[in-house]
Amino acid sequence: MVAGTRAHPVSRSRSKQEPSGRRPPPSPGGRISPEITAPGFSLDYMAPSVRPGEDFYRYAVGEWIRKNPVPADKSRWGAFEELVQYNYARIHRLLENAANSQKKASNSVAREVGEFYLSAMNTARLNHLQLMPLAADLARLDLVRSTEDFVQLIAEFHRKEIPGLFETRVYPDKKNSGFYAFYVEQGGLSLPDREYYLAASFARQRTAYERHVIRMLGLVGRTLGRARREASVILRIETKLASSSRSRTALRDEEKNYHKIPLRELYARYPATRWKRYLATRGVTNVSNVIVGQPEFLKTLDRCLGSFPLSDWKAYAEWQLVHSSAPFLHDALEREHFRFFHTVLLGQEKPEPRWKRAARAADQAIGDALGRLFVESYFPARSTTRMRELIADLRNVFRRRLNNLAWMTEATRRRALAKFQRFTAKIGHPRHFRDDSALVINRGDYLGNIRRAAEFETQRKIDRLGGPVDPDEWRMTPPMVNAYFDSTQNEIVFPAGILQPPFFDPEMDDAVNYGAIGLVIGHEITHGYDDQGRRYDERGNLRDWWTPQDAHEFRRRAARVIGQYNGFQVSPGAHVNGALTLGENIADLGGLSIAFEALQRRLAKNPDRRKKIDGLSPEQRFFVSYAQIWRETARPEDIRRLLTVDEHAPAKFRVIGAVSNATPFFEAFDIREGAPMWRSPGARVAIW
Repeated sequence: MVAGTRAHPVSRSRSKQEPSGRRPPPSPGGRISPEITAPGFSLDYMAPSVRPGEDFYRYAVGEWIRKNPVPADKSRWGAFEELVQYNYARIHRLLENAANSQKKASNSVAREVGEFYLSAMNTARLNHLQLMPLAADLARLDLVRSTEDFVQLIAEFHRKEIPGLFETRVYPDKKNSGFYAFYVEQGGLSLPDREYYLAASFARQRTAYERHVIRMLGLVGRTLGRARREASVILRIETKLASSSRSRTALRDEEKNYHKIPLRELYARYPATRWKRYLATRGVTNVSNVIVGQPEFLKTLDRCLGSFPLSDWKAYAEWQLVHSSAPFLHDALEREHFRFFHTVLLGQEKPEPRWKRAARAADQAIGDALGRLFVESYFPARSTTRMRELIADLRNVFRRRLNNLAWMTEATRRRALAKFQRFTAKIGHPRHFRDDSALVINRGDYLGNIRRAAEFETQRKIDRLGGPVDPDEWRMTPPMVNAYFDSTQNEIVFPAGILQPPFFDPEMDDAVNYGAIGLVIGHEITHGYDDQGRRYDERGNLRDWWTPQDAHEFRRRAARVIGQYNGFQVSPGAHVNGALTLGENIADLGGLSIAFEALQRRLAKNPDRRKKIDGLSPEQRFFVSYAQIWRETARPEDIRRLLTVDEHAPAKFRVIGAVSNATPFFEAFDIREGAPMWRSPGARVAIW
């Protein structure tokens, strides 16, 4: 679920000919993944020996946790990951069928998907080519003779989504949301977050990172001495950029990360960055302003471009090229990339099967084409119909909440209702899939396919700069197991991938569905009124429409949420960051409450459904269903990373935090004062 300028997600969530004398490779062999069962709600996951008031998370999913250690090829494992695996087993069939089809028209979607998959699976060719796919970019790097040349190279890299220095994006203008704007934001780091460069607690990871860079540079032909020198330079540059990067918590403040300035001011403020050359190379010619996220970062970068020698910057650029390309090249580079970024940083013991990595790459590179095949095969129309009913139920509850909220004054209430009146929902997949028939996909050029797909998409976005926003656009692909709220469009979006068990199951009772997909719907609705979403008006513009009194009341309640979640300890000394996770925690609290009330209204209309199933009342099944969608086990390394970078609290505390503020939870399980889960009524937080 995607956030603010980005979307607010519900879960955590990037040619040569054949060698002479050889035939083209056959279609990838191997058995298609066997049929697996969608990971639905189950009483078998529960630990009945644990009392609900003692530890509700273990009560609801304790047996599942006992039987589900993290698989060797994963860094964490849970309901989201189980459904992802279920979807990928289906996608595997689509990929194999597309690759083996003998009737592929030259511009068909099946041909595009099949050729991409073949290029990813042909490891023999990748190992034969070695570094040849990088040859053109390396030759281009050799031509750099000045800072202006270097900036132009970075612009060319950015067209192909090769990272470096900073990040850019084309997105609706947050203060004029009907039109697309060009954003410039901090970036240029290879490690997951600024803290990995600056905090003493990540010293071991920094040392391992420098060794990794040395190994990678050795694999591309550097002598050991040169590799060591360049690795030291790369770490020094990235540490300097990290020192002026804002924290994840600071990046959440939408207003403080929005600075629209004229181009002439951009050129004057940051002369060493040669912005005129950069923007011309990117094709950004039809705008008069850009939106800068973090001015102090660009100031530091500008100083660094004038102080570090050009040879250092060329070493940095080559590293960014090699680092971003490694997963799509020969075995040695791919293995070393995995060893550091997955094993050292995440604790993952071994890679996923090759076909699964290929499927992920296809979803990221040509997600609309793959998504079209996925929807045609696996998304029934009845799912859309049922989802519309569920969304309508939760909309009615939230509208009633807005009308009756005791702490909100009438002036703000009128604006809140006006915003809600314009709120919309998208379900399953786009009405119109993108036409990428001009994209060249070559079965013998895996990295080239990745780069051309990226360039095709970035150019599509550049071409619409300054123009009206496309209201039909999606920011997730159809197979994705996630959902999001988009503040600038005032909409919630549910890809087909998540509309399956355990989140959505037409065969299950209302209590299970309202506790799962109902929660997700309520979560996304509430994002429109969380600490950042509330700042956007009915037209999706970042604008203060709250009275000072109501803003104060909201912040007072939000501060209590921060305090509660700060108190959750994941391991000795490691606490949840209540400020970083505030928006998601508000969405969980609101979503759970709204979904529960919607269930009660549904049961009141259908009293015959108010009955126990397997010994549990509808209310009990609702809360157990909620807990079960957050079942998860994770490796310590990944937990540590997520505590640093993730706007979502760990799964256990998403459950404990939300239910311990819900009075109906205590009533459903007859939990009374003195129980470990007890939170006194005066200590419970309710915002929406």
